[in-house]
Formats: sequence, C-alpha cells, structure tokens
Amino acid sequence: MNKLTRAAAAALLACAVALPAATTTATAAPAPPHTATTAPDRPAESMRLPAPTGRYGVGSSVLHLVDRSRTDPWVPEADGRELMVTLHYPEARPTTVRHTPGRPAPYATQEEARLLLKGVPVEDPASVRQVARARTHSAVDVRPAPGRHPLVVLSPGFGMPRFTLTSLAVDLASRGYVVASLDHAYESSGTSVPGGRTLTCVACTVMEENDWTKGHLVTGARAADTRFVLDRLTGPRPTWRYASSIDRTRIGMAGHSIGGASAATAMAADRRIDAGVNMDGTFWDTLPADGLGGRPFLMLGTDEFHRPGGEDTSWDTTWAALSGEKHWLAVDGADHLGFSDAPVLLSHFGLPSGDLSAGRAVAVTRAYVAAFFDEHLRGRDQPLLDGPDPTHPEVQFHRP
Repeated sequence: MNKLTRAAAAALLACAVALPAATTTATAAPAPPHTATTAPDRPAESMRLPAPTGRYGVGSSVLHLVDRSRTDPWVPEADGRELMVTLHYPEARPTTVRHTPGRPAPYATQEEARLLLKGVPVEDPASVRQVARARTHSAVDVRPAPGRHPLVVLSPGFGMPRFTLTSLAVDLASRGYVVASLDHAYESSGTSVPGGRTLTCVACTVMEENDWTKGHLVTGARAADTRFVLDRLTGPRPTWRYASSIDRTRIGMAGHSIGGASAATAMAADRRIDAGVNMDGTFWDTLPADGLGGRPFLMLGTDEFHRPGGEDTSWDTTWAALSGEKHWLAVDGADHLGFSDAPVLLSHFGLPSGDLSAGRAVAVTRAYVAAFFDEHLRGRDQPLLDGPDPTHPEVQFHRP
C-alpha cells in the first residue's frame, strides 16, 4: 500500500499520540480536553492487570538482543538493531499453588512508565510508581512447566511499548504457551535497555515527517526482528535459559495495530510462523500470489473501521488474498486501543477508554486470540470460532 486511509491514520495517531509520551525525539500532540496533568481521583491502591484464566502459574524473563547483521532503519549510527524481549511462560506450579516462588515481575521500569503516562498526560510520581509496579501475575525466572510448549510472538502497536500487551501475554502463558513480546528499537514511547539507556520514538518523527506513508518500513523491520528473535529462541544456540521448553514446530504471531500488520508480513517472509493474528491494524504490504501459503490468519478489529467495505480497505484486499483458513471478527464498542492494556491503564486513572469496559475488552481479546491459537497450533477444535457466541455478544463474524 502506498498511503493510509483516514481510518488507518486515526489508528496510527491513536497509538503514537493518545497514549504514549512526548519524547526527546518526537513531539506529542496536545492531549484531549478531558485529560489532566494530574489524576486527582486516582485510586490509592496499586494497579493490577486482570488475572490470567489458564491453569498454569506464569513465569517471566527479559532478554536484551542485538542483531549486528542489520542497520537500524531509524538510527543508522546505532550498533545494530536492538531489541528487548519479555518471555512469559507456564511455570512448573499450577495456579492452585498460591505462594508462587520467585520475585514478582514488574510491569515496566520507572522510566518506561513515566514516558508512557506523560502522553496521557498523568505525570505525578505516585501514578508512575503504580504503573511500574502493577501486578502482572507472573514471577521472574521461575522454573517452567515440563514439556514443550507452542511459541507466540507479540508485536505492539506503533509508539506502544511491549508491556502494553501483558494482559494477553500472561493469559496465553497461563494456558500453556511461551510468549515473546518484542520492543522494536526506537518505535515506542520509551524502552529501557542495559546501561541505563532509554530508546525513544525516533520512528514517530520519521512517520510524521512523511505524512504517515512509510508504514512498510515498520512492517519490514518488524518482520526481520521476528526472524532474528526466532533464530535466537529456537536455533542451535538459543539465548534463553529455558529455550528447551519451546516447541519449535508450533509457532504463532499476533500483534496490535501495525504490530498486527507485521504479523502478516513476517509470515510471508518466514515459513516457521504457522498462524497469525492482526488486532485492528491496517495492512501495509501486498501478500504473495499464494497468500500465506494456506496458513491460517485471524483479523480481529473494531466494528467502526474494520467491517467489510469499511474505511480501511486494506482488510478487504488482504482478506481476498488469504488462501488458508481465515476469520474476520469485528468487536462492537471497542476502540483502537481496546486490544491492548490501554483500557486497564486509562480506567485505573478514571480516563475514558471506549464504549467497551476494560474488563470486557481484555476478556474478548484473550478469548478469541487463545481460541485461534488453540485450534491452529494445538489442533483443538474451537466452537468459539464457528460463529456468534452468547457469552461474547460484542463479536460479529464476517465472511465476505
């Protein structure tokens, strides 16, 4: 694609401006009138994410990876392409054991939380601490559950840090998946890396200066990032200490916004990825003649922009090109950020977050993404994917 539709532009701007912060390398747009520089009605209790629904407890590890075979597309003088990866995985103890050994995994670093909240804007130190210390229902580097587990890669929306997909990541891990959430260098409000450094959103400036027409640079870079991470997790000399718990024959990828579009681009470039999910992202790249080679794909989006014949025509085009099993679901009442942790964050501070409540937004996203991967990575038939379900009345099925 060579340009954004109006819907896609609104989606990208929502990710790059409405939630993430102004950084030293990009200028955020003015906050909407309903926000404030402080949160006077902020709850006193710590923020917590919705508890995962699976039978496993959840472990968490963080990796710092650098691909020195590539030049970073946003900062060419950088020493290679730098990535931070959080791995969530099923731990050896089930959720019935309440006293999980190990240190609770933080949601974000203080600086990452500060930069994210600055764009809302909520800037008082107490709020920053609440977000950084939010309960993630996972413990650092605990022993994984026995056996080999499917791997799911998660890519966040443009301008969004990887931790804004934590609610989905910990839930998939509690269901028996290893989940690798990626921070792509210079594409988020703030990513903490070793040495006390913070990478801010250089890509936001590039995109803005080019009228948001360079999305293919983002999806291409993220596809290469994904290939590199898969090499480092499933190759002959894996980086992660628990890499033997990954089943390298069952790999999926999901993403929010441009991260979802990147899932399709990565699948087209890497046959190791068996199934993909796009959560409300405009597609930037034309699929090959054989689509994704018969591999399954889920398109899960807002009803406002991502219904058949809607404003984002890239969904109609990509749907027609997909040759394998495919699903097109639209969520009534969801907004663009509703497929991330944004509703949880915003509701915690008493800020508007779309017509769908935070709890429902998280529940719907978790249910359908998990059902899709259960069916296509585990071979477990999922009636939830067959048609409308009374427990999820917001979800509409489309088969144009």
